[in-house]
Amino acid sequence: MKLIEVVADAGHLDTLVSLAEQYGALDCWYGQTSEDRRRSVRMLVADEARQTVLDALQNLLGSAENARIIVQPVEAVLPRPVKNDEDAENGASTRAATGTTREELYNAIEKGARLDRNFLILVFLSTVVAAIGLLEDNVAVVVGAMVIAPLLGPNIALAFAATLGDLDLLKASLKTNLAGLALALVLSFLIGSIWQPELPGPEILSRTTVGFDGMVLALASGAAAVLSLTSGMASALVGVMVAVALLPPTATLGMMLASGHPELAAGAGLLLAANIVCVNLSANLVFLARGVRPRTWLEKRKARQSAVWVVLFWLVALLVLVVALDPTRVLR
Repeated sequence: MKLIEVVADAGHLDTLVSLAEQYGALDCWYGQTSEDRRRSVRMLVADEARQTVLDALQNLLGSAENARIIVQPVEAVLPRPVKNDEDAENGASTRAATGTTREELYNAIEKGARLDRNFLILVFLSTVVAAIGLLEDNVAVVVGAMVIAPLLGPNIALAFAATLGDLDLLKASLKTNLAGLALALVLSFLIGSIWQPELPGPEILSRTTVGFDGMVLALASGAAAVLSLTSGMASALVGVMVAVALLPPTATLGMMLASGHPELAAGAGLLLAANIVCVNLSANLVFLARGVRPRTWLEKRKARQSAVWVVLFWLVALLVLVVALDPTRVLR
């Protein structure tokens, strides 16, 4: 459960208290009127009703410039609340599809789409770590680069933006994604030019081939990433970072281009493309399945159109990759 605090004009007090009762808030209390004629109302809201309450509050206070809605975490409530049958019915009628609200998801995912100095430094460092691990054929070092995983954030943000039809977030995540990939590719090319492997080791060779099992792995990993975010279990993201890493194939692509192995570079590029396509496709589908939608009717309509076109784009891209992997199977 979370504590939702609403700071708004004192005239909204009765409406806010009624809203808390209507949506089954476990408790509701308010303070005195401040000098600026605003009052603070706090509601203790169960997880299943949180998104519905936030939507109702935004519909009520959306045009109020001096209103604020703050969502605060709650570690424990004592005595432990017990729901009766009436509360259970109210909770079922306002149940949200996700364990995390749209606003909380946006706050967490938007950070991964920021093209700032920290992101570029993380890409730089993880590329160096990945390149050294690949050249030295050191599994532990390569896994370390996977865990840093700065490129996963922009891809999840890209899928989230497409689901909501958020054009600004879509542009930001695309720009961050392309900048990260370009930096990793240029840096790995420079490393490959200076430190050219005569005989690529197993770690490099394993990033130059992709099969249908690899695509299934990327699809499952993208779905697991979104499920971990929407259910509030972000710790599971570490496993996703290792399962579907984007930096090692990028580093392999750059180094193989620099060392004069075009066939191996093509294989690494195909693996990178497969991971990006599968992660975005599965992430989009899971966001939709989990009921992540904009708040207003018009935004929902735009988001539905955006999601359809984006999913179709990734499906076509996946079909192209399948044909590239085994054209004879498709032609038969």
